[in-house]
Parts: sequence; C-alpha cells; structure tokens
Amino acid sequence: MLLRVAGGALQSCAAFMVAAGMAWAAPVGAADYPANKPITMVLPFPAGGSVDAVARMLAAQMGKRLQTQVVVENVPGAGGVISTQRVVRAAPDGHTLLFTTPNHTINPAVIRNLAFDTEKDLAPVGLVAQIPELLVASGKQPFDDFKGFVDYARKNPGKLTYGSAGNGTLPHVTMELLLLKLGLSVVHVPYKGAAPALNDLLGGQIALKMDTVTTSQPHFASGRIKPLAIASASRSKLLPDVPTIAESGVPGYEGILWLGVLAPSATPRAVIDVLHRTMAEIGRDPSWAAQLEAAGVEPRTTTPKEFAKMISAEIAQWKDVVRRSRITIN
Repeated sequence: MLLRVAGGALQSCAAFMVAAGMAWAAPVGAADYPANKPITMVLPFPAGGSVDAVARMLAAQMGKRLQTQVVVENVPGAGGVISTQRVVRAAPDGHTLLFTTPNHTINPAVIRNLAFDTEKDLAPVGLVAQIPELLVASGKQPFDDFKGFVDYARKNPGKLTYGSAGNGTLPHVTMELLLLKLGLSVVHVPYKGAAPALNDLLGGQIALKMDTVTTSQPHFASGRIKPLAIASASRSKLLPDVPTIAESGVPGYEGILWLGVLAPSATPRAVIDVLHRTMAEIGRDPSWAAQLEAAGVEPRTTTPKEFAKMISAEIAQWKDVVRRSRITIN
C-alpha cells in the first residue's frame, strides 16, 4: 500500500514516521515518570546501620507516592566510589538513583584520578535527613566539657588521642577541621570501622571520638562516655543540655552526616523535579519526622540547587582540610 502512495504523500508519511520515531526516543518527562517501572536506590554501605535504615524508610515512602516499587541496592566498597560509578553509568531516566553521604564530597579530596566528576556527572535531587556528629570523651579524661577539652589539649599538645572509623572518613576530616580551627594538636588513631573505635573509647584506650547520639547516649549514665558538644547548627532535641560546638567558641562549625539523593547528570529536569517534589512532600509529613527522630536522625530538606551549592562548598572545604592536615588513605 505504501508504494502506491503519491510522492508527496509518501514524503509526508515518511516525515510522520520520523517524527513518531523521535517521539518514541524522546527523554521521559514528568507525565510519564515513573511509568510503573521500579526505581533502584543505590547505597554505598552494607545493609544495617542508620544510613541503610533511612534509605529503606525513604524508599517505602517514595514508592507509595510514586506508585511504584523503590528498591534499595547495597553496593559497598572503595568509600562509595563503586556505587557512584554504578549510578553515573546508569541510564539517565530517573530509575537509578544514588543515596549517599559526605563520602561523596570527601572522595575528591582523598582519592586521586576518580573515574567520574563528582559535580558534573551527577545531578543533585535533595537532602532528606542528617545525623549530627557528637564530640565525646572517655570517662577517664580529666575534663567534662568542651572548654575543658580545649584548655587541656592546649596545655598538653600531642598528648590526647582521638579515634575514627578510618583515614578519610567523615569523623576523621571533621575532627581535623575542628583541630585546625582551634589550633590544637591531638593524635589521630584510625580504626577499621566505628565500632572498634567506640570500644576503645569505652575502655579508655583513646581519649576522644566524633560519634553520634544514638551510639554514645546509652553509655552516658555509666559515665564511661562524656558528651562535650554537638556538631550541628542547633542543639539536639535528644540532648538539649549539650551545647553546640559553634556556640562553644567555634562559630559556623558543623560536622554533619547528611543523607541525600542524586541522579545521573543527564536525567531530564522534569524527572528531577518529580523526585524533588516527592521528597519534599515526605519531608513535610509529621510522621516522617517522628520516624526519623525515633532513630536519632533529624529531617532535613533542600532544593536541588541548594544541595548542589552545599556539595561544591564541601568539596572545596575537604580539599583544604586534607591538604593542611596531610591526610592520606591506605
């Protein structure tokens, strides 16, 4: 039938087919997304722990609102590099997302020749929550508050030690940032994970640690751990009597384990907007806040633009801290 059509009609038909083909190949838009197709949220940590728990809570909430299945895929290894590469190389259709933490902004400072550009190859969607760090001391130390720590460290340079989950981890770089701002010398003791560092803090083998309220608080009553100051902009509802580091003499200081979502950079803006609106709706839900706070986590939402600005600022900050503190990773 097509061969019998007059030339002009044949050209018009061909033009229609080309246009239709272009429509079929066009990027998915807000009206189509997620089109009942599952969304995979890639997480750079093994199952278990606070970050994994929040990711799964978010996945459940997003699934309900987007009327599709949102699956958490744990892809640990190389400080988050493997999971990030997985998302960078994924189809930019909004069906593969990265749920990550500050390791995303620390890696450019401590890892040479990353196979991706942290800012250019990923599109920020927004933050969903944060876990502020808490500076704690062993109960065996002769000081009970932040001022006492600073005074003791200043009089005894190099005598105190602090533990972290390893070189280049968030507790390591945030503590080094604090020491740089205070001009103090405290010896870093890296561990293979946060748990062994906490165990040695409890035993008095190390003096200090950047920890979290959730893991430290159970040991306050026994006196084995003493809270000195929290590294958030405002005091924690869980520890209202513990001052912030900022109000204790280090204005503007924060040490936050933030939790946020990113997508491949070529993901259509319409899809990013759908994801952001969905996360913002979740963030406004009182039950979401209650669910997080019960786990020692604080809700926090941002726009994609705000998240992008924060990522850029952190990358510059950690590069400066790593250079000045001569941080290297094994």
